[in-house]
Amino acid sequence: MEIKKKLAEKWQEATKAVLPIICIVLALCFSIAPISPSILLCFLMGAVLILVGMMFFTLGAEMSMTPMGGRVGSCMTKSRNVWMIILISFLLGFIVTISEPDLQVLAGQVPAVPNMVLILSVAVGVGAFLVLALLRMLMTIPLPPLLLGFYLAVFVLAFFIPGDFLSIAFDSGGVTTGPMTVPFIMALGVGVSAIRSDRHAADDSFGLVALCSVGPILAVMILSMIYRPDGNIQIESLVLEAEDSRKLMQLFTSGIPTYMKEICLSLLPIFLFFMIFQVLMLKLSKRSMTKILIGLAYTYVGLVLFLTGANIGFMPAGNYLGQVLAGQSHPGIIIPIAMVIGYFIVKAEPAVYVLNKQVEEITDGAISAKAMGMGLSIGVSISLGLAMIRVLTGISILWFTLPGYAVALGISFFVPKLYTAIAFDSGGVASGPMTAAFLLPLAQGACTAVGGNIATDAFGVVAMVAMTPLITIQVMGMASKIAGNRRKASFAPGSAAAYALLEEDAIIEL
Repeated sequence: MEIKKKLAEKWQEATKAVLPIICIVLALCFSIAPISPSILLCFLMGAVLILVGMMFFTLGAEMSMTPMGGRVGSCMTKSRNVWMIILISFLLGFIVTISEPDLQVLAGQVPAVPNMVLILSVAVGVGAFLVLALLRMLMTIPLPPLLLGFYLAVFVLAFFIPGDFLSIAFDSGGVTTGPMTVPFIMALGVGVSAIRSDRHAADDSFGLVALCSVGPILAVMILSMIYRPDGNIQIESLVLEAEDSRKLMQLFTSGIPTYMKEICLSLLPIFLFFMIFQVLMLKLSKRSMTKILIGLAYTYVGLVLFLTGANIGFMPAGNYLGQVLAGQSHPGIIIPIAMVIGYFIVKAEPAVYVLNKQVEEITDGAISAKAMGMGLSIGVSISLGLAMIRVLTGISILWFTLPGYAVALGISFFVPKLYTAIAFDSGGVASGPMTAAFLLPLAQGACTAVGGNIATDAFGVVAMVAMTPLITIQVMGMASKIAGNRRKASFAPGSAAAYALLEEDAIIEL
């Protein structure tokens, strides 16, 4: 009975997140951007799979990934063995990154580098930076100086790598922090911080995803300097046409087994790691283990359905819409439309739900899930507008990322550190499978219509989506800090507001 109630709750959340996107796409299809009936039906079938997939995934992540990460983090920190913490955190980062489905998509788009070389290099980058992130928490090192140093290294390297690789390198940071990585790594941070007894422990529980997003960028940049691809980046055709309803069904039925195998291989390393940890150290009760295993089953079903719907249903629709909108007499119309889509589509990212819920719990409601959702939506909306300006004009991504990160890193020294950690985490979380499956194809379709270079102009959407929430969430933090200071000044001893709160017969000692 409890499971049914939970599923009904998750279904409502999924509907609220995905329904606006369906309505916007349908409104465009029946007005200024007509698309073929087969692509429209493909989109609608994909939307149903995404809704059901989100329902199962969010429940599964709550029941399995979050408790697994939290238990491993607590157990690892209790040991007080630094070398064990380094080894286990590196292995975790490495295993979880290889498990990330979006990384396979990125690897397939970069033929100049062998797939496995790219995947292993990125996984090493995430593993190394997860070690740094956990050591930062244990040693209470401030996050802003670390981020400043690493992003300086990123932008210095940016001037030495091939132009075709620049956008892909930045995109890799957002792609590798997806629905598989985020719940586990964030829960790991909460588990580690729970062992600390100081008052800043909760603040430091965030920031792991922020640092883990830098590793892939550096890894891909270094790889591009070794392989020197010389513009060898190719993009496969995304538009899938079906002649009749049977062929349409075959698109999905042929895709589901592929994703079943992919997600099985993705979840298996995490499952095996946890089982070894359970036997050697955790020794959880049979009831707790049963709940985690049921949660893993929900996670598996949810991700299979979600990725099938996103990649087979949403991807062709996004590409075709981009071509139709940018191919009109006034291609600039795609900028405001993309901003509206960006505002709503971030709510459909599976990992965003996990982040918003965890932020609300850790801060005891001081930062609500609703406020986080609004900050992320505004950030992604702005980023989509900037990304479409890049697609239409061909401006280098550095003209946006350099000032964007400069502002984000600059204000991080003046904002409450909890907001900085949450903001930099949210950047990686916002750029998940919905960005890769709908927004990136939208940009690629628009780029094709205006005759641009897909490798330099269309890629970079994920990077833009990952950048703007860093600013919007920190601006929220700054506004909260200013409001807090005003309240303190208003209710300071001796102020008019302080006297107004006293009862009429109160005795005041002078």
